[in-house]
Amino acid sequence: MPYFDTASAAPLHPVARQALQASLDEGWADPARLYREGRRARLLLDAAREAAADSVGCRPDELVFTPSGTHAVHSGMAGVLAGRRRVGGHLVVSAVEHSSVLHAAESHAARGGTVSEVPVDRYGRVDPAAYGDFVRPDTALACLQSANHEVGTVQPVAEVAELCGAAGVPLLVDAAQSLGWGPVAAGWSVLCASAHKWGGPPGVGLLAVRKGVRYSSQHPSDERESGRSPGFVNLPAAVAAAASLRAVRAEADAEAARLRTLVDRLRRRVARLVPDVEVVGHPDLRLPHLVTFSCLYVDGETLLHELDRADYSVSSGSSCTSSTLTPSHVLRAMGVLSEGNVRVSLPTGTTAAEVNGFLELLPGVVAGVRERLGVAEPVPAPDPDVESLELDTLGLRCPQPVIELGRAIGRVPVGGTVTVLSDDEVARLDIPAWCVMRGQVYVGEAPRPEGVAYTVRRVV
Repeated sequence: MPYFDTASAAPLHPVARQALQASLDEGWADPARLYREGRRARLLLDAAREAAADSVGCRPDELVFTPSGTHAVHSGMAGVLAGRRRVGGHLVVSAVEHSSVLHAAESHAARGGTVSEVPVDRYGRVDPAAYGDFVRPDTALACLQSANHEVGTVQPVAEVAELCGAAGVPLLVDAAQSLGWGPVAAGWSVLCASAHKWGGPPGVGLLAVRKGVRYSSQHPSDERESGRSPGFVNLPAAVAAAASLRAVRAEADAEAARLRTLVDRLRRRVARLVPDVEVVGHPDLRLPHLVTFSCLYVDGETLLHELDRADYSVSSGSSCTSSTLTPSHVLRAMGVLSEGNVRVSLPTGTTAAEVNGFLELLPGVVAGVRERLGVAEPVPAPDPDVESLELDTLGLRCPQPVIELGRAIGRVPVGGTVTVLSDDEVARLDIPAWCVMRGQVYVGEAPRPEGVAYTVRRVV
């Protein structure tokens, strides 16, 4: 069964498995103790820290191991914000950061701080100059991911770091998705990462804080891990994380070139094989193993379940779930379709045959889902006497309002309008995105006593 969701968690690397087993046998003791078992554990921990620091590009005494990547993000942000509170309480983040960064930003705002979100373009990338415009004299911290976790777009870290450095503002980089492929561009002040993204064991994060960055740990005082990550270090997992990071980096260039060829094939052929599909994310400035595409008139969860039944494990770039029906903040910020969204992230060793099998299967799966939703119904000819239509889709969940819009647009002549009344929040994103994909004009929205009215003008 091909596993195509390494952006969520990569399979355990063989080197990680070997290092984990060896360190379970040799590194079980407390590395703070002076007897021989403790000294042996300490040697393993020091070696792991040196190896991880070398891969990150920092000094060993600048790096600590944390219980997770999210823990590293929260600790790093809270520590710098507290250490620089005399400068001010302003925080800058991009609109497409990982939820761990945005949750920490919400917590900061709830405590009285201020937060600015830098917008992104349709590829999900910030403009460095625009990012710099958000940095103010009272800015305590800026955050920018190295590459996006949902669409793979690589961010201009070096340019933003230069602007932040000139303003004296530290830059925190969430490098979880990219660190296994290579070092992050110079200029960052704080870096966070998560081992299970590159094939290390789950439950290990990295937090690197450059010397000279004002940092005040918000945890109770602890003598372990420089006081930045209290508690007993999971030493076997830390050793496995560092060993696997070094191993994947040694293979990264060759594997990136091979996987990029397969992803390029996916990007080209999905657009050709599946009608009404949009491949999202930057076409060039992207991670080598990840591709995301959105299919019109398709329920994303249904599509993922059908692919799973066909033995392909993929995920969605959208955070929509059947319980919340909330569109992904990343896709919303990009202004692209949120429903019918599929993220394919290839693990090391993926074969061309596995990718070709997915491409052979996908068109039929999408067509089957659309047929069950009634998309295959013929569109009637336009009625010259009907200049405008209003569709009541209250109570219907996306993609149904968009499906109804697609059916109705052919009933009005060119220049006519169709208004969709919907109470689904996702419609606010998907209807404008549908207009972009189908060449129609989105007129705007207006509140109604029940729901919101979204108006579209037919131009083709």
